[in-house]
This record gives sequence, structure tokens and C-alpha cells, in this order.
Amino acid sequence: MSPLPRIVVVGDVITDVVAALSGPLATGSDTPAQIRVSGGGQAANTAAWLAAQGAPVTLVAAVGDDPEGRDRVAELEAAGVDCAVERLEGAPTGTVIVLATDGERTMVSQRGANLRLGVAHVEHALAAVPDAGHLHLSAYTLLDAGSRGAGLRALAGARRRGLTTSVDAASAAPLRRVGAAAFLAWVRDVDLLLVNADEATVLAGGLEPAAQARALSAAAHRVVVKRGAAGAVWADRTGTLASAPARRVAVVDVTGAGDAFAAGLLTAWLSGATPDAALARAGDLGAVAVSTLGARPAP
Repeated sequence: MSPLPRIVVVGDVITDVVAALSGPLATGSDTPAQIRVSGGGQAANTAAWLAAQGAPVTLVAAVGDDPEGRDRVAELEAAGVDCAVERLEGAPTGTVIVLATDGERTMVSQRGANLRLGVAHVEHALAAVPDAGHLHLSAYTLLDAGSRGAGLRALAGARRRGLTTSVDAASAAPLRRVGAAAFLAWVRDVDLLLVNADEATVLAGGLEPAAQARALSAAAHRVVVKRGAAGAVWADRTGTLASAPARRVAVVDVTGAGDAFAAGLLTAWLSGATPDAALARAGDLGAVAVSTLGARPAP
């Protein structure tokens, strides 16, 4: 296996308020829950999981100039993530309320400072990591109009510097709002695109998962469709098709599972693993994530 290059992760930093409900939400009344406030955000979570696997990783993001932003950066630095994080006056650090029940989660989001991630900051951060070999982009950066320029510049800057690239499609609802054609144009020719089952349906229609992955490989060189408890599928432009089952574990909270999966996939693939081995490693890390409350690795 090859040594891991530095991975630059571009995207969001969030404060997660995770409520693992004891049962269905009793609208208009009380529902018992286990509640935890912690660091979140797709990009920040992925960076933390990468650092936990020993990967050299730099996070490029934005927070508010507030106590929450300082706490989120301090947590990431303590986890081994190099932080190239803008602190922006006049914008709060992003916050998400996560309601987790029955193996699903519903999110209520205030994007906050993430909407103001700047092109100049991204350019400066990329120039400051000459040892970088790969760039991973949270698609929230593209799906939010305010940060879209920074996301597009990150992909263009990575290609110009000879880095490989990956994009996690982020979330089905905002994908529907921007439209499949626009999104696939933004991510065209990335080396690796990750989508979950709902995102794959938005982007490729109601095909079976392997056919969705093959269809999306017209846009990205490699595509992985994450199917939760049903495992994952890989397809690429060489015609390779691989799949892996999910590990069966007791599910506590699925928040951050896709981010852990992405970190496992990237560390394996960038080290030279086969698609089968990369999917297996990704599934193992995703299983660890769903077995615990919260979106980050245990300290």
C-alpha cells in the first residue's frame, strides 16, 4: 500500500445538536431523547475521521467569530486536523438540529458562516499546502449559492495543482433544488463521486444501484452509491463494478455515518486498495460511526 498523501477537505463546520429519540416524534408534545451537543458538518466530520485513521488532513472552512466557532476549531485541532478556517465577523457558526430515530435522521439547519466561505480563502489555503495530493469537497459548498464560487474554485485549483479530487453529494433535497444537470456539470470529471441512495435517485433516476453508478460515471471517473444497511456499489469508467455488504451492528445514531464511510473509502483508495477492499474499509468505518452517538470518532 502507498503512503497517504495530505488530504485537503473543503466545506462546512457545524455545531450539531443531536437528539436520539426514544420513539416516534410526538408533535406538539414531549418525546424522551438522549441529547448531545458536539462538532458536526460534513466536511469537518470527514476530516476528523480521516485524522483518526492517521491521514494528514487540512480542513478549509469558515466559522463565526463566536465561542461556538472557537470551540469547533479547537475540537478539530485536538483531533489532529490542521485547520485553515476563516473566522468571520457578523455571521454565526452554523448549527444543525438532528432528530435521530429508527435508523434515520432529520436535520434542521442554519448554515451560518458556511455560506460565506470565500474564494480567496480557498485559494490561499490550497497554496499553503504544497504537500497535498487529494482534495475532498463537501457538496454543501456547491449547493449553497453563497459558497458555490469557493467550491468551484477549490475543484479547479486542485486540478491545476495535479491533485486528485472527490465530492460527496451531501443531501438530496438541496440537490433537487439546484437540479441534476447543474450539479453534474459542476462535478464533471472529478475522480470520485459519493452519493447515497436518495442522492443517486435525484441524479440518475430510479434505476437499480449498479445502473445508477454506471450512469453517473459519465460525469465522474468513479462513483460509489452508499446504500446504508444494504451496503455499497462502485462503478467506474473502466467498466469495473464492485459491491460490498454492510456490517450488521446495533444502530445508535446514523449521524456522520456517511462521513466516516467517505474517510474509510478515501484512505483505502488513496493507498492503492482495490475497489472491493476500499468499499470494505469504508463499510467498517461506517459501522463504527452508527454504533455511537454523534458524528465524530470517539476521543
